[in-house]
Parts: sequence; C-alpha cells; structure tokens
Amino acid sequence: MYLSTQASPQQLRQAEQARRNRQDIVKALSQGQVSRRDLLRWGVFTAGGGLALKNGLSPFVGNAYGEIPTGVPRSPLFGAASFDMPMPRCDLMERKSLSSLTPTPQQAANTTPTKVAGPDGILVDGPMEGRPPGPIWAHQGWGLFPPKVAVEQWQKGAESCFDYRPGVNSYSNCDIDPAVAVKPCFHPRMPNQSEQALWTFGGTVPPKLLQGRYGEPILFRHHNALPAKVSANAGFGRNTISTHEHNGHHGAESDGFTGAFFFPGQYYDYHWPIVHAGFRTINTNATDPRCGAPDGNGGITKLPGDWRETMSTHWFHDHMFSFTSQNVYKGIAAMFNLYSSLDRGNEAINDGVNLRLPSGTAKDWGNLEYDVNIMLCDKASGQDGQLAFDIFNFDGFLGDLMMANLAYKPYFYVERRKYRFRFLNASVARFFKLSLSNGAPMIQIGNDGNLLPRAVQLSQLDEMGIAERFDVVIDFSNYSDGTKIHMVNLAEHSDGRRVAKNLSLSEALSGRSDDPCVGKFLEFRVRGTTRAVDNSRDFSKPGGMDLIPNPDLSKIPVARQRTFEWGRGASQTTKDPVSSALGPWGVKVDGGAMLAADFGRTSAAPKNGTREIWTLVNGGGGWDHPIHIHFEEGQVLARDGSASKVPPWERGRKDVYRLRPGGSITITMQFRDWGGMFMEHCHNTVHEDNAMLLRWDLDRNGAAVLNPLPTPIPKPTGVTFLPPTDRLPTAG
Repeated sequence: MYLSTQASPQQLRQAEQARRNRQDIVKALSQGQVSRRDLLRWGVFTAGGGLALKNGLSPFVGNAYGEIPTGVPRSPLFGAASFDMPMPRCDLMERKSLSSLTPTPQQAANTTPTKVAGPDGILVDGPMEGRPPGPIWAHQGWGLFPPKVAVEQWQKGAESCFDYRPGVNSYSNCDIDPAVAVKPCFHPRMPNQSEQALWTFGGTVPPKLLQGRYGEPILFRHHNALPAKVSANAGFGRNTISTHEHNGHHGAESDGFTGAFFFPGQYYDYHWPIVHAGFRTINTNATDPRCGAPDGNGGITKLPGDWRETMSTHWFHDHMFSFTSQNVYKGIAAMFNLYSSLDRGNEAINDGVNLRLPSGTAKDWGNLEYDVNIMLCDKASGQDGQLAFDIFNFDGFLGDLMMANLAYKPYFYVERRKYRFRFLNASVARFFKLSLSNGAPMIQIGNDGNLLPRAVQLSQLDEMGIAERFDVVIDFSNYSDGTKIHMVNLAEHSDGRRVAKNLSLSEALSGRSDDPCVGKFLEFRVRGTTRAVDNSRDFSKPGGMDLIPNPDLSKIPVARQRTFEWGRGASQTTKDPVSSALGPWGVKVDGGAMLAADFGRTSAAPKNGTREIWTLVNGGGGWDHPIHIHFEEGQVLARDGSASKVPPWERGRKDVYRLRPGGSITITMQFRDWGGMFMEHCHNTVHEDNAMLLRWDLDRNGAAVLNPLPTPIPKPTGVTFLPPTDRLPTAG
C-alpha cells in the first residue's frame, strides 16, 4: 500500500502527484460536484467500482520507465519518534442536569424554526431539531424511562482543549498537565490539525468518553457545528451527520439510522434509556440484584430485565449515508462505558454481585484509575501534516500512522498491579492482532459490549475487526520499577481486503514488515518499588474466570431463518438520489440478487417477541467482512457450519461478526422491547459506504412489518417522508 522507505526520489514525486490527482477527484465527489455515476462514465471508475489503473492516478501503476508500482507516499513524521509522548486518557464528557438544556427536550422532534445551513452554506429556514418529526420518530419509552442525565456535545472542527478532564485524581500517570491546553495534533512535533481536516466531539483531542449507568436514562443532545459550506472539509467528509450509539438497546429514533442525518445549525436529541434487554418480560418486579446499578452509596438499585444481558463497553460514531468512513476517520467517534451492579467500576465493593474488575475505589462507581479506554486506529497525512484520506481503494483505506487515543505511538505509566484495558478498533479497514512484547499472558474478559461467560487467558488476542471491542486484564505486579513492555500489532496488511498475514512475535518485532503499523505501538512503563494496592478480582482462584453467562434461548422457538451473503458485483434496482448508493459491494438476502444499499428498501422484518437464526456468508474468499447488526446482540452458534469452530472468546454475546475470508457464521437473536428501522452492514466502513448495507424493520407493537415504515428524506428545510422504494419478497 505504501512506498518503501528505499523509494527513489522519482518514485516519490510520481506517487505524490498521483495522490494529488486523486485528491482533486475525492474533493469534487465529497462536495457533490460530481457523482460516482459521473466517474464511471468518464472511465475513472471501472464497471466493478474500482479505480481505473491509469498512470498518474492509480497508486499501483508503474511509471513511464516500467519500474515497480509507485505505491502511496508515507506520512511525514516531522521528527516525531516512537514512545516520546504520553498516551492521554480519554476526555470525559460532562454529565449535566436536564434543566441545563435550552430548549427543553421533548418526546417528538422540536420543529421550531431556525437558520440551517442549506446549499453552499447559504442559511435557510428549517426546524431547530434535525430528528424526523411526528409520532413514528418520537422517543419510545419517554414516559417509562424519562431522561435523568443530560449530555450536550458540539460536533466541530479542530481546536485546542482548555478543559481536559481525564477522570482520575492524579495526572502523574499520564504526564499531561490539564492546566495546559491540549493542542489538536497527534504528536507535539506534528502540525496542529486544521478545523477542516479534523472533526471531533468538541473539536478537541484526546477522544471523548461518556460514562453512564443502568437505570439512569441519558438525553444526548448533539449539535452540528461543522462548517456550513460542504466544501470546507479539506477535501473529504460530509458536514451532515447521524450519531449511532453502537449496539445501544433503544428505539430506532435514537439509534443513528443512516438516513436520519441532520445539518449544520441543527441539533438532534437522542434518548438512551440504558435498560437491560427483556425488561418487559423478565424480572419485571426487579427483585434480582444482579440486574441492577450502583446506587451511589455502595448499594444496588434493582432494575427489571435480564441480568445476563448486561453490557459494558460501547462507543458511538457517525453514520452518515455514504460518508461514514470519511466522517469517522475525521474524528467523529467516542467511547461509552456502561456501569452496572455486576460491572460497577469499584473493585473493592464485595457484595457477592460486583465482579470487582480493575478500576479503583475512590468513588462508588465509574473509577478509572486502573480502567483505561484505548481507541486504536490508523491515520495518514499529506506532506503538510494534515489528515489525508483516499477513497479510491474500495477494498478499504489503510493509514501508516498507528494511533492510541489519537496519539502517535505513545507511552503510558502503569503501577505494579492489574489493569483493565478497553481496546476499541476505530479504524476504517485495518484489523489488529495484539500481543505483549515479552509474550506474557493477558486475560480477555470482554468482546464487543459484553463481558464473556468465562474469561480466557491468551498470549495473543484474536484478530480484532473494525468496531470490535476487546476488554483485557494485564497484570504488571511482577515487573520491577523501570521495566518497559510494549503492545505489539501482529496483523500485517498489504491492502484493505483482509489481514495478509499474522506474524509471529519475533517477526513483528524485527522491523522488517512493509506494513508501517506492524510492531510496537504502545509502551507501558512500570513504576513503583513495591506492588500497588490491588483490590480487584484474582483470576487465578477457583471460579475466578466466570463472568456473565449467556441468556438461555432454548425455550424460545425459532420463528425464522435467514441467510445474508456479503460480496461484490451488486446491482442497484432503485434510483432515489438520496437513499440509494452506487458501489461494488452489496448483500444477497435468502438467495436473491446481490443488491447495493438503499435505506428506503426493507430487506427483513422480524416479528417483535420472536427469535431468529441468521447465517452471514462471505461471498468471496479475497476479503474479510466484519458485519455489524444494529440493536440486538447475537449468540454465535457455528463458524463454517460447525459449533466446535467457535473459539471461547466468541462464545459470549456479540454485535460484530468477522466472517473471515470465504467463511460463514451462524447466530441467533431475539427481538424485543423497541422498534423502528435498523441497519445491518459491513463495518469496513469503505465497504459500507460503497453499498454493503441494508435496512431491516421491527414493529414495536409485535407484528411483522408487512407495510414498511415511510423513509425519512432529510433536507435543510425539513424532513419529508417517502414510501419505501422497495421491499424484498422474503422480508416478512
């Protein structure tokens, strides 16, 4: 993908010129000056949706002298070295009272007129809130679970952070002084990112973290404060956004549906009730303390629902139709920790329910001293140091700068005790495979948003697909003061299709890989002449590996089985300019045609209160697809048709399913509690944006959706509704 460090000056010049040529096309496409259909007609795209192999445009065509393919120029480092800057902890989002919000939140969308960014940034009259209006998009469960906490965020371009809040009492372990402004850069020696290149929550780095607890519904007010002009984007990204709370169990109006995007000048109120699934039918009298939340005083507030559905590590990110990859890459992503009576974030409370995972003891819940969120991703920059993105490799974009919490190859101080690390793969197309540099064991306790039924001891973690979360416990107690240990990435990519090879630890540490993101990327620096106080659970004791069992679905009849095949060569049967996408990728449903995405098409409509079995099939052997199903979690029944091929770390509840090249995975899910229109898509977001996405509907009243919901079509002047463009015959 990237030029060798031994590339000649001539190769560097030609590669840089080819990149600039492509960036001009990316810019025109992102700003709506041309369409994908235009590029296909002009011969820039092939019929299969790829970049035409033309000299001066493709990074993989040899130069005029017949030398090796040019490749892509590497990002300049500006003198930045590995492990000479601290890794920042995530920046806490402020939790406020509901009364602090103006205007007051309401169940249906606020249609009060205001000025909204229209075409070319010209202000027009539009509704204050970008949420689709009316009863279908009114907040479900508003009276049952009224918001108790308000969180207000502005999506905006890069700026310095003057109120960094890492959420720990001492800052010495991260070497960052919160009294000094944190600049919007990936390393102190690298240039600050411009407000057009980097878009984050609050416009700042480090990435944000939201803390919530069960039984405490959150009203998340998201303001779109991005540039009014679509062209003010540094050549990629779209200034309309939709916020997906990844795997949140709530109504579709708060799920971040890809077609429910809103414009600069508007806000969108998301209602996240933070409830245990099954609350309408299981433990309805709230008598089981395992289904509960910290009460703030060392006790438990008991709640309805199934305690085996407790979730822990979430994240939320942009889901703008056809621009998710560009917007998430630009920085629209944050982490979200959920706390419960089982996973309360206080390691010392020994009440027979709390799992006492590494965290701290200062507060009743949500301690972060020994519970560390780490957002992993790869980035790339142009020669000016500004964030750069290239959509023309439809297999998936790879960066060459390895980041941990948006810091380039940082270090992090640890005490001599156990830590919990919540790793998130927030890349566009890159997989990771993690190991410690000395081969020491790690205890994996979670996969995606959930704790496993039983923790697993591993010297190397499994390949980590895009959007997966791995919660891992690492014990530093036996290391001496001054020891340095590194996190290592073993997954080598040559393109965005899949992991080309999983290297051995010695191979990854050798420095011989052509993949710039292979090898050491995070340095742990152990300090302390004695072991630190550690009240967390001892996983070496009998029963020390048990966590949260899966719900027992054996008594729930299977109402339907469906098959979704993910592959190339998709056709588009609809032509709505807003809801339909054109690209090489698509999905076959139950043996039908391979169809490109259209969020006006309903591809499945399970019946509320039922259970189904879905088989996800990789239609080609040359790619890997991490598939995400919104709203409901699944339990993996089989890999490639065999239950014995399901590894221990995939035996819990999941929301992202790696198909592996040429593989398949069979899952079971139950549908309940909420309704609306949801999505299913590949979380290689380049695949998603280029048509590997479908919509499925769930009727909140219990019926199969035989008459699909009307499709929202957002405009600055207000949302209109159109009849669904298509409904597959097998949907119901």
